[in-house]
Amino acid sequence: MAFADTWHIRSRARQCAASEQPFTEGEKIITALFPDPEPGSSGYLRKDFKTDVWDARSDEEEKPFSFWRSTFVPPESTEKEDPMKKEDPETLLRRLIDEDEDHTENVRYILAVMLERKKLLRETDSQRTPSGILRIYEHRKEGDVFIVRDPDIPLDQIETVQEEVFALLESGGRLPEAEAEENPESGDSEEPSESEESHASEPSNSDAPEADEADEADEADEADEADEADEANRG
Repeated sequence: MAFADTWHIRSRARQCAASEQPFTEGEKIITALFPDPEPGSSGYLRKDFKTDVWDARSDEEEKPFSFWRSTFVPPESTEKEDPMKKEDPETLLRRLIDEDEDHTENVRYILAVMLERKKLLRETDSQRTPSGILRIYEHRKEGDVFIVRDPDIPLDQIETVQEEVFALLESGGRLPEAEAEENPESGDSEEPSESEESHASEPSNSDAPEADEADEADEADEADEADEADEANRG
């Protein structure tokens, strides 16, 4: 099952969460995750700090769930995505994390490992929780934070999960079976569809030979009339 601690991808802030001073490009900063203080929430909040502000925090202040040092890079302006464009591993992982559906947990983990091997993500920390081990990844370029539960996939199931990942990527992020479930065909409808109506108005295959024979007869008659006209002219 998906881990109970709710999480949606959080982008890097442009200023310090405590001092509100803006970050400069290339500056070393501290990114930290804190338990969400909202009553009943089991999620986390992301906060980015200047290193001097972080170092000046007192022991009485809120303890982070996880924190690490990174380099500030200004977020790039994101272009509007083409909805018809096939999803790559990164966009697929982002969508699956936001949807947070139980049956995609293994796929999310495999995608995160793939992106880590491609040097797009780096694992900054791992924390053991009642729901399992949470692995925390940071996007190397954009600074976005991804939290993925390690489902501890058995070795004999890894190949099956990888095949599911490849199938998702080939089909634009949706398995054919899932699309069929979302758009079930009604087999009991008594009204003919547009395609059936169009086929009904077209001549059936059984009529095709008769039509061809009629065309051939007309062509033969025209050829005979032309021959007779030629003979008359010669006469």
